[in-house]
Amino acid sequence: MPTFDIVSEVDKQEVRNAIDQVNKEVSTRFDFKGSDARVEQVDYQLTVFADDEFKLEQVSDILRIKLTKRNVDVRCLDTGQIEKVSGNKVKQVITVKTGLDSELAKKVVRSIKDSKLKVQASIQGEVVRVAGTKKDVLQETMHLVKKLIDDFPLQFQNFRD
Repeated sequence: MPTFDIVSEVDKQEVRNAIDQVNKEVSTRFDFKGSDARVEQVDYQLTVFADDEFKLEQVSDILRIKLTKRNVDVRCLDTGQIEKVSGNKVKQVITVKTGLDSELAKKVVRSIKDSKLKVQASIQGEVVRVAGTKKDVLQETMHLVKKLIDDFPLQFQNFRD
């Protein structure tokens, strides 16, 4: 029975490389001379530091550009509130979302079942497994999910015959 998995994954090494590029660019740019602007990473949590909100927005824009160039979908970024640190310095926490949360997984399964395609969709942790009798039906399911879920990056893996 052919199956595939619907997942949402982000390559941690590509995120690390993009952060290194951002920090390198910020350290060499003239408009950031003498400023304490940088990006730090702990697992999938990024913290952007800057002297003021304007520079924080600039660093965030550079981060998004570098992530896009490294094929990391920026729709998986969850931007937090801007917080004051000390003096005029500010920081912002950006979380890189990985895996399907239960609400999104339920939405995917519900949309597959409402489509009346002859497939079975089941939630297995942070993965939605879809099984069907023919490859063509599974490919139709992939196209359906791509059309319906456009606000969060999804990948299709483990396509088995």
